[in-house]
Amino acid sequence: MSVFCLVHAAFQGAWSWDLLIPQLEAKGHSSVAMDLPIENPEATLSDYAEAVIKALPSGEGDVILVGTSMAGIVIPLVAAQCRVRKLVYLAALIPYPGMSVIEQMYEDVVPDMWKAAGFEAPYSSKFEQVRDEPDIFNQSSLEKSPLEDEAAAMEFLFHDCEPEVANFAVSELRNHLSSAHLTEIFPLQALPDVESSYIVCTEDRIISPAWSKYAARKRLGVEAIEFPSGHCPYLSQSARLAELLTQIAS
Repeated sequence: MSVFCLVHAAFQGAWSWDLLIPQLEAKGHSSVAMDLPIENPEATLSDYAEAVIKALPSGEGDVILVGTSMAGIVIPLVAAQCRVRKLVYLAALIPYPGMSVIEQMYEDVVPDMWKAAGFEAPYSSKFEQVRDEPDIFNQSSLEKSPLEDEAAAMEFLFHDCEPEVANFAVSELRNHLSSAHLTEIFPLQALPDVESSYIVCTEDRIISPAWSKYAARKRLGVEAIEFPSGHCPYLSQSARLAELLTQIAS
């Protein structure tokens, strides 16, 4: 059976997979999860990837690398350095070689927001590469931090979770000080030549399902698999997600 290496979203940690891991184990799989160094403001994409690599079991060839949300930027970097059988992007960003995420979404949000944060607009010729794509994010989800605003966390992240699960998740959110997943230019010349799947969460209130489906086709060359959930299906529908991941692994 497969080893699922599970890489978490912004503001989250290894804890976010606690409901999914037993479901995968019940199907005969093993899993590993780790905390990315998001609380370190100096952490880079390479630091994120190194944390994942350290968690990988040695000598295992049948590794399915699952990255959710921001971790879609991380898992290709791991696959470029380690042997993995498949990448699974779960409601995730997909990197564009030579660009940062902020450059890709610069025109999606109020430009003054980026100027205030000290980010310059990308060269127009550079932005042309992604101008055909739908907006990546639901703009409303960018306006408040889920760590500082519990109502925002409930509305955008955990709206389809059972109340006790949502309350647990809010209590476990981590301070996210590293902006590498947004500001750092993706360093690879091309995405690694590894079989990939994309799961689009149809009720996602963070990453646009329209963008997910378009980008999966354009950037990965695959048709996205539709999954009826919000942004965090590992918390809201862990059993059904384990079933889907098992199908993807086989």
